[in-house]
Amino acid sequence: MAKDAAVKDFDELLSLTEDEVVTHSFVRDIAISEGRTLALVTLDNGRDHTRPNTLGPRTMKEYGETMAALKERAANGEIHGVAVTGKQYILAAGADLTNAGDIPSKAIARKIAQQGHAALGALSELGVPSFVFINGLALGGGVEIALNAHYRTVDSSIPALALPEVFLGIIPGWGGAWLLPNLIGIENALKVIVENPLKNNRTLKGTDVLELGIADAMFSPATFLEDSIRWADGVISGTTKVKRKNEPGKIERAVKWDVAIGIARKMLESRIGTVAKSPYAALELLQAAKNTDRATGFAAEDEKLAELITGDQFRASIYAFNLVQKRAKKPAGAPDKALAKPVTKVGVVGAGLMASQFALLFVRRLKVPVVITDLDQGRVDKGLEYIRKEIASLLEKKRISPDESNRLNALVSGTTDKADFADCDWVIEAVFEELGVKQDVFAEIEKHVSDTAVLATNTSSLSVEQIGAKLKHPERVVGFHFFNPVAVMPLIEVVKAPKTDDATLSTAMVTAAALYKNAVITTDTPGFVVNRILAKLLGEAMHAVDTGTPFEVVNESIKPFGLPMTPFELLELVGLTVGAHVLDTHHAAFPDRFFESENLHKLAEYGKIFDRDGKGKITGFDKKAVAIVSKGAGKGTAMTGEEILRRVEDGLADEIHRMLEDGVVSAPEDIDLCLLLGAGWPFQMGGATPYLDRVGASERVFGSTFHTPPIRGVE
Repeated sequence: MAKDAAVKDFDELLSLTEDEVVTHSFVRDIAISEGRTLALVTLDNGRDHTRPNTLGPRTMKEYGETMAALKERAANGEIHGVAVTGKQYILAAGADLTNAGDIPSKAIARKIAQQGHAALGALSELGVPSFVFINGLALGGGVEIALNAHYRTVDSSIPALALPEVFLGIIPGWGGAWLLPNLIGIENALKVIVENPLKNNRTLKGTDVLELGIADAMFSPATFLEDSIRWADGVISGTTKVKRKNEPGKIERAVKWDVAIGIARKMLESRIGTVAKSPYAALELLQAAKNTDRATGFAAEDEKLAELITGDQFRASIYAFNLVQKRAKKPAGAPDKALAKPVTKVGVVGAGLMASQFALLFVRRLKVPVVITDLDQGRVDKGLEYIRKEIASLLEKKRISPDESNRLNALVSGTTDKADFADCDWVIEAVFEELGVKQDVFAEIEKHVSDTAVLATNTSSLSVEQIGAKLKHPERVVGFHFFNPVAVMPLIEVVKAPKTDDATLSTAMVTAAALYKNAVITTDTPGFVVNRILAKLLGEAMHAVDTGTPFEVVNESIKPFGLPMTPFELLELVGLTVGAHVLDTHHAAFPDRFFESENLHKLAEYGKIFDRDGKGKITGFDKKAVAIVSKGAGKGTAMTGEEILRRVEDGLADEIHRMLEDGVVSAPEDIDLCLLLGAGWPFQMGGATPYLDRVGASERVFGSTFHTPPIRGVE
């Protein structure tokens, strides 16, 4: 049999993934009505649930050959339809990214894109109706398998369907950028391809997939395959008619399409700036999909995907992806999990917003009794009210059942009597960020709890060792630093003080995992990781302002980092008073490298830097804030944007190098993991160290790079 276009000319790609876990295409014939036959292709890599189906060059070769054989059978009248589904619970989790960082050239990258289009696209060119039964997880290329079929069904219980490529620095390049808007309309496609990935990779459930029109029918899991085959039989026989309410019509193409793209572009510019390439590349492809044919759309995807795959941002994204998927799951320096103490009751000292968020997270994830305390009953009651309102909100959104809501409410209590903490195995404090206050709180708690109970502090900048210095058992004190908002940010910095024992540290790491958080172990040093890096960034920004540089120049200068917000937006977010305290703490610890800022204290007294409209959107810099820093500008010369950027880059390279030499964390990867998960640094930048290598800051500062070889794209 002659090679079909779906499989020819791609053999050179096979050497890229000699160790690929191949997802096989198993075919069996299903008898349907009137003597017809449906060929059912099941994708299965033979790894059960230990590894999802993925799509590498060898998988695509086999899939393409399978489609070529089915096309020949269809031409001979042997089959009357083709359906594709996945192994149990999983259709496919997208492209195999194992060796994605090793693609040697743009020409090879283009071949990868073309192979995907040829293999997956063959499903629509068989000469008979084609179907995909979305039976489980479908991400990226898994979704594009489905989009290339004529019809789709979805299991109502699927855990997730998404096109996350933009988050990883690329675009849906195996048909998704052209097929999806032409199936469900431009506004819906923008939500799936651009908006959802940038919202922490938001995914779709079965009902969403049906409502958007990605699937034509939805069935329950118990009889999903049987119902899907019966439905496909109806389509093939003509008894089932398919209507698609979201398929774009002439009015949408003539009027709405370009407007929607324009709105999306403005949204991106205001939310993430213009450094990230992939969202804007996706917009270009989506806009062109309005009036191009399939072949032209696919060719455009080939070029754009090849360009992005070989670029710096995708390489950095793959580095970041591997950190989150692999290193975060095996934290460096973590003691044996067997040493962890059981946590059967939690005490939370404080009933303010942060403490109440802690209590809600602990009770929801650990499902053990949680007791909160504060100085008076009024504060305790306010904290309990917040927790119960949040539980009610979860119930209203159907994220928990009525029974679970009742159980969670029953597990939460409040008290002003520390004696009620007597049987707590874990106590975490969230009181005012002052050493004496925290020392007194733990000294009082120690009178009531057992000698083995863990005492965790959420301090962001104070010494954990000093917080436990007055205790009889300082070995059971550990830093457990959350990031705000507690429910959303996935990082916890677990701080090992000099006297923290392995049992306490192990308990902290196991507890963090039970809370569905990623934990990085850091030594007891000012600012730990995230706040020390941010203190350097914010300190340099305020120093530039203090020497007379306008706010606008500073903001513009930092844009190449691609950060989710400017330094001054970040200062307002964390609180100007908190920001000033963080800078003071780091200046006291490292006066030769960190600036303090009298202007920032004055801004904190005033209360803001920006003017905002009624919806909270920034409209400009507040005139009085500008006047405050202008009056308080010290001696020196205003800096240019280039000077500020160089100072920040070199300052960060120097500080991170020092942190690694001092053993604050085990490796540069841990620094980047903290920034990605705790500070929202974009995946496209890979954290700080790949960026600093790329721009030459690490070479300038200490004559080497953080990574060997540096994480760079293909020239």
